[in-house]
Order: sequence, then C-alpha cells, then structure tokens
Amino acid sequence: MHRFASLTARLVLTAVVLVSVTSLLIGGATILALKSSLTSRLDADVLASLGRSAPRDGDRGDRGPGGRGERDRDLDRDAGDDTLPQLGPGAMDGNFEPGTLLVLLDDNPSGLIVGSRFGEGAALSDQALARVNDIPLDGRVHTATLPRLGRYRVSAASASDGSVVIVGLSTHDLDETIGELVVWELALMALGIAAAAGAGLVVVRRQMRPLREVAATAHEVAELPLAAGDIDLTARVPAHLTDERTEVGQVGAALNRMLEHVEASLVARHRSEQQVRQFVADASHELRTPLATIAGYTELARRRPEDAESVQVALAKVEGESDRMTALVEDLLLLARLDSGRPLAREQVDLTRLLLEAVADARVLSPEHQWRLELPEDIVEVVGDEARLHQVVTNLLTNARKYTPPGSIVTVGVRREGDAWLLRIGDDGPGFPDGLADHAFERFVRGDAARTREGSGAGLGLALVKAIVDEHGGTVSLSSQPGETTVAITLPLGSQDHRT
Repeated sequence: MHRFASLTARLVLTAVVLVSVTSLLIGGATILALKSSLTSRLDADVLASLGRSAPRDGDRGDRGPGGRGERDRDLDRDAGDDTLPQLGPGAMDGNFEPGTLLVLLDDNPSGLIVGSRFGEGAALSDQALARVNDIPLDGRVHTATLPRLGRYRVSAASASDGSVVIVGLSTHDLDETIGELVVWELALMALGIAAAAGAGLVVVRRQMRPLREVAATAHEVAELPLAAGDIDLTARVPAHLTDERTEVGQVGAALNRMLEHVEASLVARHRSEQQVRQFVADASHELRTPLATIAGYTELARRRPEDAESVQVALAKVEGESDRMTALVEDLLLLARLDSGRPLAREQVDLTRLLLEAVADARVLSPEHQWRLELPEDIVEVVGDEARLHQVVTNLLTNARKYTPPGSIVTVGVRREGDAWLLRIGDDGPGFPDGLADHAFERFVRGDAARTREGSGAGLGLALVKAIVDEHGGTVSLSSQPGETTVAITLPLGSQDHRT
C-alpha cells in the first residue's frame, strides 16, 4: 500500500486499470464478434453441405437418365466397396470441401472424412460414430467433439428412405484464427498498458508540478521559527498558481490567505509582546522612583531622629510617594482587570449629572481655565459603571487642565448621534507633539516635552480611558493640532430616556 501512497502513483494506477479494463472489454467483444461471425459462416457451409447430401422427397426429380438426381446418386450404397460401406462414390466426387464429415445412420452406420489427412475418404471409428449418434434432427448446427479428430460443427437430417445423414465441418481453422487473435490482442494490450503507464506517469507528474510548488511554499513556511520574535513571513505561493478557476489555484489562493492571516497574527503577537515588555519596564521604572525616594527619606529620618523638622519632611515625602505608588498600582490593577475581561457594573448612569459634577470639580481645581459645558435639554442616560465613567471624564479633564496654559478654553459637550451618545472634550491648547497622537491611547505614552506644565503622570490616563470605553461597547478617538485638541467618545444609548 505504501508504494501507492502518493497521489501521482494512485492516478497512474487508476489510468492503467481503466486502460486495462477498457482493452479487455474491447478485446473480448472483438473476439466474441469474430467467433460468432466465423461460426455463422461455418454453420452456413454445414447446412449447405447437408442440403447437397440429404435431399428430401420434394427435392427428388429426374435430373438425368433414369430419373434420378445427382444428390441421390451421391448417397447410393455400394455394397461391394469395403472402404466406404453404404456411402456412394459421389462423396468423393468433389461436391464436398476437403475435411467434410459425412455420416449415414441406418441399419449399418458408417462415416468418413472427405479428403482427410488420414487418407482419402478415411472411415470414422466406432467411438466417433457413437458421438454423433445423438445429434438431434432439429435442422440446427451443433458442436461434437470426436476422438482424435477434434471439434466439429455438425447437423443431421433424415433422408427419404428413413436413414439419417449427418454432415459436419471441423472448427480447427476457426479455433486457430481465434487463438491467434487472442495472442495478438494480449500482446497489443500489454503494449497499450505499458504505454499508458509511461505516458500517464509523464503527464501526471507534469500536471502535479504546480501542486508540488504549492507544497514547497508550505514546507518553506513550516521551517521558519515562529515561536517568538519578529517573524519575516514573506513566503507566498506564486501568482500564476493562485488562479481560483483551477483546483491547484484554489489551494494556492487559500494558502496565501492563510499565510496573510498568520502573518497578521504574528505581527500582532509580536507587537503585544513588545507592549508587555515595555509595560513591565515602564511600570518598574515608575515604581522604582518613588521606592528610591521613600528609601532615601527613611534613611534620612533614621540618621537624624532628633531633628523633628527633618523627620516631618521625610514622613511627608514618604506619604506623597506612597500615594503616588498607590494610584499607579490601582491603575495597573484596573487595566489588568479590564484586560482579563472582568465585567464592570451594568446600571443606569445619569451622564448629565456626572458631567456637571466633574466640570464643577475642575473649576475648583483650576479656576484660571475657562470651562464650558454644552448639554442637551434631555437628561442623558447610559448603561454602565458610574465610577469608571466618572474616571474617564476626570482623566480627560485632568489632562486638559495639566497640559494647557492658564486661560485655555476647555469645552465639554454631549449630543445624540443615531443610536449612541457622542461625548466630546476639547481644548484650544498647543496640542499633541507630532507623531504622538497616533499612540496616545497606548500605555505609558507621555508627551512631557511638549505639554507638561505641572509635571508628568505615569502615562496611563488615556490608556484607562480607552479600556473603560471599550468595555462599555463604545469607541474613543483623538484629533489634535495646535489650537484644537478633541477627544470624542461614543456610548450606546441607555434603556430609556427621561425628559425634563
């Protein structure tokens, strides 16, 4: 079975089997047709010879002197002839083909072979006469196998005097012809099968060449180290093997689509790995600074325990850095929960009240900024986690307060668009540095050099905004240019709208 495991071998074997079966059917039909034709001709000759040797009463007439026909004279008995007893000399006068079997069955059965190789008018043996004794008088031709003489096609008829005449012809020539035809057909069949196998192997290999090229591409990809790192997955099936009108083209096109999907997945995985590494590095850096500060001031307080003022300064600094680390850790834990798919609270949230409170708090913290609030007449409600949505608005307002100069205008507006609420928070500050806006929602991304005024945070504010909005089934986008920076958030509508 392993020898025919390949598709090429199976196709060639199938072609050879089909050719063999077809050749056998055609050869067998040819032999049967020829045998039937030759047998029909031989039977016709047997019946013609029988008609000449055994005329019926209606066929008798005066065909010469004495009123006896020629065929009657052929069957006259000649009691004085020992070699051909009871068969007249007409059997040897050339009216029958050489090798014709003549048998007369009466009180003294006798038979001979006309012009046989055993001698002129060779008499039949008793065994041969016994074999033909049971030939039915049905006017048909039958097959009889005679000892030492072979097969004959024979037919029997009754003569006018009540005797039975049997005439037959040997099937030797017919059998030889059929035998030679069988030999030739077997030889030609063997040549045809060999030619079909050779031609099929060449043709199938040529037709399978595109499939081998597709397999070579798959093997090339299989040998690439895809476990880790930046993968250069540029191998593709050639364009001429991706025509989907052919079976090979369908396989090639499907493989290319799969490779494109794998490449995109590997790129995303590598980017995620890089982000995780950067996340860990940035988190470690953010935590290392306050930890180092705490360690330094703790050491200072230990060395100067008698200096109450130094101890108080150290404790205040330790407390501030602890608060900073606590906020950072809480943000990291929230991001981890959101990444793990932990669901947030699902309740009706009055977004109008939430925005009013957040903007009021921002006015208290930064009265030098101009705060504008644009709300619809209807109460805006959404379904979600109120604390997390409050954190989203607070983070955006804090960024606008920290990264814009005094006197800047910060606008908060809400309006309905289709089946969602659109929340827009914008300012007229200097905007994000070039190239930073595209990465603003990534973790630990900061634009300190361009937008810092009161000091930089950990770079998690906008990352938290995106994670929380995504968890609420909304979207968030950023557009920034000098003089106009806007964060747009869409949130699905609440289960019901309350009118004022």
